[in-house]
Amino acid sequence: MKKIIGVRFKKPGKIYFFDPQGIEIEKNDDVIVETAMGDEIGKVVVVNREIDESKMATPLKKVIRKATREDLASQEKYKSKEPEALEICKEKIKKYNLEMNLTDVEYKFDGSKILFYFTADGRIDFRDLVKDLASVFKTRIELRQIGVRDEVKRIGGNGVCGRELCCCSFLDNFETVSIKMAKEQNIALNPSKISGNCGRLMCCLKYEQDVYSEKVSRLPKVGAIVKTPSGEGTVEGVEILKEIVRVKIKDGEDFIYKKFNADEIKVLRDSKKDVVNEEEKENFKELQELEKLEKMDSKNKNENQI
Repeated sequence: MKKIIGVRFKKPGKIYFFDPQGIEIEKNDDVIVETAMGDEIGKVVVVNREIDESKMATPLKKVIRKATREDLASQEKYKSKEPEALEICKEKIKKYNLEMNLTDVEYKFDGSKILFYFTADGRIDFRDLVKDLASVFKTRIELRQIGVRDEVKRIGGNGVCGRELCCCSFLDNFETVSIKMAKEQNIALNPSKISGNCGRLMCCLKYEQDVYSEKVSRLPKVGAIVKTPSGEGTVEGVEILKEIVRVKIKDGEDFIYKKFNADEIKVLRDSKKDVVNEEEKENFKELQELEKLEKMDSKNKNENQI
């Protein structure tokens, strides 16, 4: 078993695990750690955790040392320079007429690098901008494209539920959200109701999806022909979480509607088509565009970095 610690670089933010190398570390200590992006300073949020070395896919990066007062002072010093760096970069973007929106800037704790975060609709040739910024700040420059979800996470705000946005309070990673999730959860396909502050599908659609998917796989679809204690009928609606099925049954010349528990009915012929009303059809194309934009955000973030 190997001892590891968990470090967070931003709050909220993902927790990364490191090898403490025998250094005595306590929770809330600031440490300097080795990362793929160079040395970083972070706060310890998990201690005294052990893991079987045989289950580790790759060797863990190492803790270099505890952060000193000088390290923390340096971090504060460079953090105070970020607003000025942001304004300078905005002026340079105007100078080169680049179609990009600068959202944030971040100095490394020792001033060895400055990261500029931006959003854009496509690929941007900012090589001249990088050279110009490097000549001004005399240090390494990195421009990193982020998606609109990341932008809102950095800005902050409240959701339609009245609470602080999930991405600003506890979400570590953005998982893919799809229209299918809203459909399976019987949520109206209305873009204004299922889109977040970022203009993309709300992250909270993902939270209960596993439960809905499991239940939907066992329940008949609307339009299915089923056998009930009151006779054969057609499924008119499904209350997924309660596992209750509303069935239309022929009663002489008329039809009656009854509700049954899912275990009381037997599916004779399931429906292969999803029933979508006219209003949902009109909104469906707009929602599909949101999905496409989300995929483009992810692609651009990977391609548009220097």
